[in-house]
Amino acid sequence: MTLHPVPRPGEAETPPAPAADPAPRRGDGPARRPRLTRRHLLFAGVLATLVAAAAGTWTWWRGAPVERYVTATVERGTIEDNTTALGTLQPFEFVDVGTQVSGQLRKIHVEIGAAVKEGDLLAEIDPTVYQAKVDAGRAQLLNLKAQLADKQAQLVNARQTFERERNLMKARATSEDAYQKAEAALASAAAQVDALKAQIQNIESVLRGDETNLGFTKIYAPMTGTVVAQIAKQGQTLNANQQAPIVLRIADLSTMTVWTQVSEADIGRLRIDMDVYFTTLGQSDRRWRGKLRKILPTPEIVNNVVLYNALFDVPNPTGELLPQMSAQVFFVSARARDALMVPMSALRPVGGKGEKKKRKSAGEQAKSGETMPAPAAADGAPAPARYAVHVLTPAGGIEEREVAVGITNRVSAQVLSGLAEGERVVVGAPRSAKTGGDQPRTRPPRLS
Repeated sequence: MTLHPVPRPGEAETPPAPAADPAPRRGDGPARRPRLTRRHLLFAGVLATLVAAAAGTWTWWRGAPVERYVTATVERGTIEDNTTALGTLQPFEFVDVGTQVSGQLRKIHVEIGAAVKEGDLLAEIDPTVYQAKVDAGRAQLLNLKAQLADKQAQLVNARQTFERERNLMKARATSEDAYQKAEAALASAAAQVDALKAQIQNIESVLRGDETNLGFTKIYAPMTGTVVAQIAKQGQTLNANQQAPIVLRIADLSTMTVWTQVSEADIGRLRIDMDVYFTTLGQSDRRWRGKLRKILPTPEIVNNVVLYNALFDVPNPTGELLPQMSAQVFFVSARARDALMVPMSALRPVGGKGEKKKRKSAGEQAKSGETMPAPAAADGAPAPARYAVHVLTPAGGIEEREVAVGITNRVSAQVLSGLAEGERVVVGAPRSAKTGGDQPRTRPPRLS
């Protein structure tokens, strides 16, 4: 209840002051807010767009480098500079076993793959004709020896007659005619003996040839090894009048020789006793190693391509390597173990503009398959070459460094100085540029 003052007599009545508006209550309706104009809305949209663009640009520049560039880690390993070629395996020592006489190949005593020793019987040729010649020669020899015995007896008689006539002649007891006849008979008997001896020597010589040919009907192994080929078949008639027919091939498979054909463009990089290894089609993960033994001076021309044969030997104690196997051969010009390596595409030439125009970049050489030979020092040893690389810093930036490069090949390069193991180098354009994304930068920035 509100108390109002009572007016005194003679005073005018004053109306009460109006009461203040009570505070708005919940449920009495929303309070009035300021109206947003179109200008305010447009300004807010532009501001949001600018903020989003700035945030995206900041994220791109300050984000993880691996998302912006194709990188590679500097690692340690073995690097080689080599020359590749194709080769064929052949036995280091082999012999083609043929026959020196003609005839039917009656029997072959061995098979392909059989191990033989020197002197083992390999095959036989029908000996009928040669045995008949030997028998005829022996019979003729016996006949001549019998005739010789008869002539020698006549010679003894003629000598005795001559001695008697000579004694009588001294005593004047015989005629001159009888003496001369006895002397002539002695000379004739001696000549007949000499003639028969010569015939016997001739028959003995022919007989030795026939016996030798008879021996040739049996073919023996001239060396210890393995039968790797059989050219003639059992029952085949062989003609040795023009050339010696080959029956078998025996090879010593304990040592193999790789005949490698090297193009004339690469033959200058080879040197005797250089390291070389090869792989086969069946065992591409295994390497057989050797030393270059010989380079044949006479080339072979195949489809107008000049190829030289380079030979090297490799032990084969287990017999895994077989004749005519194909080999992928690698002639090692230089090798470094536990070396720092980077991809060739990470290297870029250093120097002025004139030098850059004369030299291709390392990445272009790697794509074209070329190698980068190091300049030779005064003593003939390879000297390091200088190149530039872009290295990712821990803060996410890019730093250009100059490095010394040693051995190079089509894929990697040996780093002698300028980089540490574990660092990452830029090897290509941004990933998004290669995959078709919207990326304004296609190569790392060049630092001055």
